[in-house]
Amino acid sequence: MNLPEGMLAHLDENHPYARGFLTVSGAHLYGFPSKDSDVDIRGVHLMPLEDVVGLETGTETVTLTWDHVGVEADVVTHDLAKFCGLLVRPNGYVLEQVVSPLVVATSPLHAELLELVPGLVTSNHAHHYLGFARSQWQLFEKTGELKPLLYTFRVLLTGIHLMRAGEVQADLTRLTAHGPSYLPFLVEAKRAAEHGALPPGAPAADRLRADVDALTARLEDERSRTSLPERPGAGRALHDLVVRARLAGR
Repeated sequence: MNLPEGMLAHLDENHPYARGFLTVSGAHLYGFPSKDSDVDIRGVHLMPLEDVVGLETGTETVTLTWDHVGVEADVVTHDLAKFCGLLVRPNGYVLEQVVSPLVVATSPLHAELLELVPGLVTSNHAHHYLGFARSQWQLFEKTGELKPLLYTFRVLLTGIHLMRAGEVQADLTRLTAHGPSYLPFLVEAKRAAEHGALPPGAPAADRLRADVDALTARLEDERSRTSLPERPGAGRALHDLVVRARLAGR
């Protein structure tokens, strides 16, 4: 993905470590960015060996935020070992970052992580998406904003697709056929304003609640019927990858 001019250079100047990959997450990945959406960059960095084995350890999570010509850049990277620990927890959010098609920077390390993804997907990822959906729905009920409502539908449909197909699909616009018929209308409304309220003509609250409840029940049902394993099969391979990357300093 092409970032706004100068954004990657600013990141390079201010990030202390080499990166294994950088991808774009957030609304851009989910298929409904607005003109004033933040650019959420996520990825992996690799601390040198001396920052791991010595008394003075390095920074496991690097966070950078700045205003870039009117667009907020939000960068979060984890050291490879921490990131892989999240992958086997399991955590759907970091899994989406690995497979994001919006690639800013990649490497052979990223390619190896991508090869391991099929062995990292489990039935327990449904718990991540169910929990995320609950928190976003609660935020929608509190604020009335369209953004957390779309996040609610997005994570539920992503989770359902994952349980059925074993494939990570974070773009809501590719999943709307499996959700309520009004989702494309809400997506278009979200593109007009990052923190806008529900647009005129949006479904009433009781209809929205009923549809969210139905998708929640569907995700729980898909979790109970999926052929995905309960535990990741690629855990040892991830361990070996971390060791090799650390020793090689790449």
